[in-house]
Amino acid sequence: MDFGPVQTEHALGAILAHSVEVGGRRLRKGVVLEQSHIEQLLAANLAEVTVARLGDDDVHEDDAALALAQALVPDVAAANLRLGAVGTGRCNIFADAAGVAQIDAAAIDALNAIHPMITVSTVPKLHRMDAGGMVATVKIISYGVPKSALRQTEAAGRAALSLASATANRVSYIETTLAAPATGKGADVIGARVAALGAAMEAPAFCPHKVAALSDALRRATGDVILILTASATSDTRDTAPEALRQAGGTVTHFGMPVDPGNLLFLGDLDGTPVIGLPGCARSPALNGADWVLERVICGIPVTGRDIMGMGVGGLLKEIPSRPQPRNPNRR
Repeated sequence: MDFGPVQTEHALGAILAHSVEVGGRRLRKGVVLEQSHIEQLLAANLAEVTVARLGDDDVHEDDAALALAQALVPDVAAANLRLGAVGTGRCNIFADAAGVAQIDAAAIDALNAIHPMITVSTVPKLHRMDAGGMVATVKIISYGVPKSALRQTEAAGRAALSLASATANRVSYIETTLAAPATGKGADVIGARVAALGAAMEAPAFCPHKVAALSDALRRATGDVILILTASATSDTRDTAPEALRQAGGTVTHFGMPVDPGNLLFLGDLDGTPVIGLPGCARSPALNGADWVLERVICGIPVTGRDIMGMGVGGLLKEIPSRPQPRNPNRR
């Protein structure tokens, strides 16, 4: 691609590199200069303009952006994504449903390393998306890029983006209570989380904070995922909720997570149904570690203990309203 200043009368068919004001209107950068544009520029006494001219081996920025976006998402319906309109060398990629972004980070890194003028930016891996949210943007920085570099990036990034939407249709919610009756506030907050992912939460079940009572409630649960919120925080794998899960015939697969707030979460299984023991911070609508597990499980992405133990980097989340003080044991 040639780039630089030329005499205006010789700029026909070139791409205007910088926007200019002519005759009271703005001639925007990126426009392919036609004869009428040349006449306007000359009438405005602009004898020289900066332009770009594509070579035979170059692909226009818009064509390149669209081609790479289509390579990243070759089947939009299967990927639950859609491509936005192309312009100024950019093509945005949007979620077509609520869910969790699935991103091949190695592929994105590889394609971004091929040519500095060809770029892809994405949300973080496994980021929760609302329908219509932007998952990624393809941006061609220059007005054109070599065909060979574009082909390499297409190959490197093929099918690197998709969105996992809800596979769980129904979610069971069990909340234990102490002497005071349940307020239902926790159920409302968690129900909103579930609904935002495209699933439905069954009518909340409340039971005393006792192993036997919770065990019975677990046996009656019929959802594709079971959530437990206890009146008193789970402090050990032998505490009330984990023990109730075992007595119901289930297993506890992991307890504790390096995400704050959210440390006191446990994960389990009951006859093939995922069970999540929610930390107390799940009563707040603020982001917490339980969100990261709940979102993935509802969207059919397996979560193991090792996955949870790998959430520490980035796991220091902002304070929640019910615990506004910093986590500093020496501060009073």
